[in-house]
Amino acid sequence: MNYLFLDNGFEEIEAVTTIDLLRRAGIPLTTVSITGIQMVQGAHNIAIEADGLMDNVDFSDAETLILPGGATRLDASAALCELLRRHNEEGKLIAAICAAPAVLGRLGLLAGKQATCYPGYESALGESYVGGLVVESQNVITAKGPGLSSDFAFCLIEKLAGSEVADRIYDAAQY
Repeated sequence: MNYLFLDNGFEEIEAVTTIDLLRRAGIPLTTVSITGIQMVQGAHNIAIEADGLMDNVDFSDAETLILPGGATRLDASAALCELLRRHNEEGKLIAAICAAPAVLGRLGLLAGKQATCYPGYESALGESYVGGLVVESQNVITAKGPGLSSDFAFCLIEKLAGSEVADRIYDAAQY
């Protein structure tokens, strides 16, 4: 299973585009609120009802952990931080876009890897920051910002389901 985490202030285009395209590709995806409430408010006043709450989801089947940007307090969740650390130690896929790669940087999960992020968050990535639009390095995929939401999602689709599925969704989405 793949999980996308939501906190108040998340970037709607990054979350919804990723959710939509992965589900179109038939990739199982569960949205998880870290707020303790299923209805999560986006940065532009679009609310999304998460599929589950952080405290009530069993992540033992986690294949990929996905962090949309906007919500810069994702690392305030001790449970999410611990999950990200374990996932990284196991070499499993973690994806973050916009400001969210800064969370990975602050947790030390980018050591020895390359990453990108939204302008202004580069210092949190330290030596891992290489710029670029979408960067895949070892078990981490990062993307620069909202305008790259589709590219980010397609990179995930290709990684999780293969290029044939990604090509089919490219065509269906007229991308």
